[in-house]
Amino acid sequence: MEFYNNHKMLFWSALVFFLFLTLQIAILPAITNQTVYKPLPDAKPLTKMEKAGKAVYVENGCIACHTQQVREVEMDKVFGGRPSIPADYAQNHRMDVWRNTPNLLGSERTGPDLTAIGERQPSLDWHLLHLYQPRAVVKESIMPSYAFLFEEKDYLQKGDVEVKVPAEFLKNKFTKIVATPKALQLVAYLQSLKQTKLPEGVKPPDFLYKKESKKSAAGDGGGAADLPDGSELFTANCASCHQANGEGLPNAFPPLKGSPIVTGDDIEVYVNIIMTGYTGRPGYGPMPAVGKNANFTPEMVTAIMNHERSSWGNNAKPVTLDQVKAVMSQMK
Repeated sequence: MEFYNNHKMLFWSALVFFLFLTLQIAILPAITNQTVYKPLPDAKPLTKMEKAGKAVYVENGCIACHTQQVREVEMDKVFGGRPSIPADYAQNHRMDVWRNTPNLLGSERTGPDLTAIGERQPSLDWHLLHLYQPRAVVKESIMPSYAFLFEEKDYLQKGDVEVKVPAEFLKNKFTKIVATPKALQLVAYLQSLKQTKLPEGVKPPDFLYKKESKKSAAGDGGGAADLPDGSELFTANCASCHQANGEGLPNAFPPLKGSPIVTGDDIEVYVNIIMTGYTGRPGYGPMPAVGKNANFTPEMVTAIMNHERSSWGNNAKPVTLDQVKAVMSQMK
């Protein structure tokens, strides 16, 4: 009983036991994790601007509504090509001396998961407009406006990055909306969020509870029965800019409804725009290489094209899978 009456022995025994548990439960496992979980070979570290954007992301509490973790369930497949693995977060480092490593996994999906938002939506113009006024690009959005990350100017100056805002969202149609450095940093971080490819021969975890994918009924004898659903692909990859009604946004994103490119006969130009983007349309920002970034297959491109050529009053002849394959083979 002497042990329980000796306060010094009790204190030092408790302290040693506490330090032992800390070593076994926290420190050694952390060291082991750092040894075992290495960044994937093709993982790219954040640039200085992207790191600054990550700090803006944390500063504005984006983690409250957005996750960065693709779960192993089929419903998460819209957020990434494979489930997330520990190696995806292995190159995260402390933000500074005072703040620990922020993996930013999140716990709620009030907004969509951002694990691969840089692949799903690589457009600078879209991100800037979405931050300034989310409802300009997604009418049903409940995301707050981050207009405080932008400046209103009467005239543009050298180096200014103008946000192409539809007139209905401007108090003064002659006002120029310019992105601040913080807005550009945040967008740079969002554009960097992409899933790194696994090393050759490494199989990713399977998605669970798989659903049968719909087949497209559009098209003619070019293998239409084996095409994915063009409407779903358009919604996932194109509708955020060109809108579900195909009318685009004035001064921001061009319409597909009645577009001579969409309804025309020059399949080569059409496929190239989808795969590699386009910068030549006056009054609109550059379109990113959506197809290349999302690894579109010829079947996916054919399904999207046929959806666009037969929607919103467009009534163009369907393209065949063979036509698209011929164009894409020349691109390589």
